[in-house]
Amino acid sequence: MQSLTNPESVPVPVDEHVEETRDSLRRHYFADQRAWVVAYSGGKDSTLVLQLVYDLILELGSSAKKPIFIVASDTRVEAPNVEEYLADRLSRVASHARANGLPVYVHRVQPTPEQSFWGNLIGKGYPSPTRWFRWCTTKMKIKPSRAVIDGIVRAHGGVVLLLGTRLDESASRAQRMEGRATNSRGLNPHGEIPDALVMTPIADWSTDQVWEYLFTRNPPPWGGTHDFMLDLYRQASGGECPVVFDLNTPSCGGSRFGCWTCTVVKEDKSMRGFIDSGAAWMQPLNEFRNWLKEIREDTSKRDGIRRNESIGPGPFSSETCKLILRRLLELEKTVGRRLIEDAEIAYIQQQWAEKFDVTNSALAIARDYGREVGTLTLTSEDLSRDLALIEDLAPRFEVQNIWATDLYSLVTDRYASLDSPSSRQQLLDDVIKVVENAVRQADRTEPAP
Repeated sequence: MQSLTNPESVPVPVDEHVEETRDSLRRHYFADQRAWVVAYSGGKDSTLVLQLVYDLILELGSSAKKPIFIVASDTRVEAPNVEEYLADRLSRVASHARANGLPVYVHRVQPTPEQSFWGNLIGKGYPSPTRWFRWCTTKMKIKPSRAVIDGIVRAHGGVVLLLGTRLDESASRAQRMEGRATNSRGLNPHGEIPDALVMTPIADWSTDQVWEYLFTRNPPPWGGTHDFMLDLYRQASGGECPVVFDLNTPSCGGSRFGCWTCTVVKEDKSMRGFIDSGAAWMQPLNEFRNWLKEIREDTSKRDGIRRNESIGPGPFSSETCKLILRRLLELEKTVGRRLIEDAEIAYIQQQWAEKFDVTNSALAIARDYGREVGTLTLTSEDLSRDLALIEDLAPRFEVQNIWATDLYSLVTDRYASLDSPSSRQQLLDDVIKVVENAVRQADRTEPAP
C-alpha cells in the first residue's frame, strides 16, 4: 500500500480520531479498579494499542495507579528475526517502565516443554499441525497465556483485556466483533476467562490510520524505533499473528508474524518473503518446514494405530521421531541458532523412555551434535506419586514394597545418570544384589515343609 512503501507520502493523522480513542482509554482507566492486560504480538495493531496505553500512563503521571500488564506470546518457534525483535521490544518497555516508576509489567509467555512444539511433535509423535488437527494453538498459545491471565485475575480480582482487533481486518472478524454482547461501557465479557472484560480500543481504525499513527509517532516512548517492524511488513505479506486466548480467535496460520514451523498452510508466504528480501539464511528453515509437512502425509513415517486404538495413521513412529530430532539439531548447526531448548530435549527423552526407549537415545543424539543435556529432575510430588503407585501395585504381583522401593531408589537417586558404561554395569550389579537379597529373605520366611 502507498503509506507502507512510501512513508513520506503519509498525511498527518486525523487528530480528532486519535483524541477520541485517547479519551475513551482515559475514561475506561478510571471507570473501575480492574487491572489492564495489553495483548501484544509485535505486529502493527497490537503495537498501536500498546503505544496508546503507554502514552496514557505517561500523561497521567502520578495519577496512574492501576497496573498495566503486557502479555506477549513467544511460542519458541517464532520466525527467528521476529522472535529477536519481540524480545528487544519487551526488554525496552520493561526497562523504560522500571526507570520511570511506571506501573507497567511485562510477561513474555512461553510454553512449558510439555506444551512446546518439539515436545509434542518429537516427544509424543504428534504429526505436524493441519487445519483439521491444529493442536499447536491450544498448547503453545492458549494454555500458557491463560495461565498468566488467570494469575493476574486472582491477584487483582478482575482484568480488562485490551486487544488490537479491528473491524477493518475482515468481514468475518467484523461480524464476530459486532455480534458480541457488551455492557454499558461497551465492553464485552470474555467467553472463557472469568472476571475478564474485553476492550478493543482501535476497533474502528482503518489500516491506513494505523500506519499513519505508527509512521508519525516513531520512535515510541519506550525507546528504539518502529523501523524494524515496518521493514518486516515490507518484506512479507499477510496480517500479524494475534495473541490467542481462546479457540474463537482465528489462527495465525499463513500470517506474517507466525511460527516458522507452521504446516497449517500450503506455503509459508511470510518466510518466502523474508528470504526473497535478503534473509537467505532462513532458506534451510523453510526447507525443514516443508519436509515436516511432507512426512506428515507419508504413512510409512507413522504408526499404524491411532491414539484411540483405531486402525489408521497414528503418531510419528519412534524412528521418525529420532530422525526429526537429528535433522533439527543438524539444522541448528546450519543456521547457527538455538532452535530447541535443553528442557525440551529432556522432556522428549522422558516421553521416549515411557514408550519405547531405555537407552537415553534423545540425550545421545543431542550429544552427537554437541549438546549436553541432563535428564528432567524428579520433583517431590513425582516421587510421592511413584511410591504410592508402588505401594498399590506391589501386593498385586506378590512383591514386597521394600524391594520394589529399593529398585526404584537405585534408578532415581543413586543412578539418575547412566552416561557411562561403568555406571550401567554398577546399576546392574546393584539390581542383582537387591533381587538376591529379596530371594534370600523370601526363603527365610517360607514356612518349613
